[in-house]
Amino acid sequence: MSEGGGDLAAQGREYAELRPVVEAARDWRALGAEIDEARAMLDDPEMRALAEEELPRLEERRAGLEEHLRLALLPKDAADARPAILEIRPGTGGEEAALFAADLMRMYERFAAAQGWRFDVVERQETELGGLKELVANVAGDGVFARLKFESGVHRVQRVPATESGGRIHTSAATVAVLPEAAEVDVAIDQADLRIDTMRASGAGGQHVNTTDSAVRITHVPTGLVVTSSEKSQHRNREIAMQVLRSRLYDMERQRAATERADARKAQVGTGDRSERIRTYNFPQGRLTDHRINLTLYKLDQVMQGDLGDVIDALVSEDQAARLAEMDG
Repeated sequence: MSEGGGDLAAQGREYAELRPVVEAARDWRALGAEIDEARAMLDDPEMRALAEEELPRLEERRAGLEEHLRLALLPKDAADARPAILEIRPGTGGEEAALFAADLMRMYERFAAAQGWRFDVVERQETELGGLKELVANVAGDGVFARLKFESGVHRVQRVPATESGGRIHTSAATVAVLPEAAEVDVAIDQADLRIDTMRASGAGGQHVNTTDSAVRITHVPTGLVVTSSEKSQHRNREIAMQVLRSRLYDMERQRAATERADARKAQVGTGDRSERIRTYNFPQGRLTDHRINLTLYKLDQVMQGDLGDVIDALVSEDQAARLAEMDG
């Protein structure tokens, strides 16, 4: 795309972001004029009863519009509109943690499908029993990062494992990280800082996916970050691995900046710390609890099927309320 085309696209995005604010302000102003007219009617004996009936309804509408306008004026996270890199890894709990990590992957995959998003697996390493050792996926669509960014943290599960014959409830965990996808302009990577290795791709249980040395592992020497991609095309693997590496470096920079803005972090849902336990999935009771906002839902089966809307809506609302309170303070 030409530079002019890039400018046009950026202007289009800016217009799309500003339009709801302009429309809300226009509606608020028009409603204010209606209220002024209704108040003027109070002095007219013939119109007074009508004005007294109309004013409470108009005032109520104005209060709703003011709340909508305040939300529209909240500073936007520049990354909200971006696609996301979703990473899932098992935590404590051995094979059961790996199986739960696979359940989380399916949950997010179904949620993405329901939103009309694209869910592309970048790297998946499975255990012999079908659990996940690691998943890296790219999720693309409208407002992906804005909806998924509060999923980062430790997800704890309480259930009787499929591998447990005694029927005892185990507690295990998986870690989820959601990173905004970074473009080349966001992160400058010095090729001299990279160590790139090619190796034979292997599937679950060590089976060879193909016989060529197509898998690519990129190590970013200054940070020690390691990214692997095991698609069939070595050229494509290098592209994918670089994309994930850029996103991880971009996220590290965002985390560093957020830490420096300690005051702003008070208004966030949770601390943003990937080691924070954010949610518990209790299968015997069919209960999901999000510890950051004290939300408890007894619809765990539906959530695991990808029905995450209620949880994500509550997290977004809590974040907006906290930021509004900070703006008022």
